[in-house]
Amino acid sequence: MISSETQIRVLYAHTDTMGVVSNVRYLEYFEAGRNELLRKIGFPYPEMEKENIALPVIEANIKYISTAKYDDIITIKSEIKDKPTVKIKIFYELSVDKKIITTGYTIHSFINLSTFKPSRPPQRLLNLIKDKT
Repeated sequence: MISSETQIRVLYAHTDTMGVVSNVRYLEYFEAGRNELLRKIGFPYPEMEKENIALPVIEANIKYISTAKYDDIITIKSEIKDKPTVKIKIFYELSVDKKIITTGYTIHSFINLSTFKPSRPPQRLLNLIKDKT
């Protein structure tokens, strides 16, 4: 298992008229966590794109447990639990003051940027994941 943590402060623009984070923003927080996880592994998106690979989201799941509000600091924990195939599943746990507010996952397909067809994960990424587990 590979994991990372990052934090993000809730902007006023992320809240709705009730003063809580709009539910669609959680996918952006998942993305922030995913970006940090890939950086930690040593294979951030720009490196992947240099190898002509992209990772579009093909499925997302969010379980809302509680809310975050303006100026809260959200801790985003992201994890890869299984070796990628043509897909990769990333799990997320978001918390405020150590209280879990949201959990979920995203599933991504590796695609060739030239053809937009499914692709195997880059061997470099598989090696980096193997080295970290």
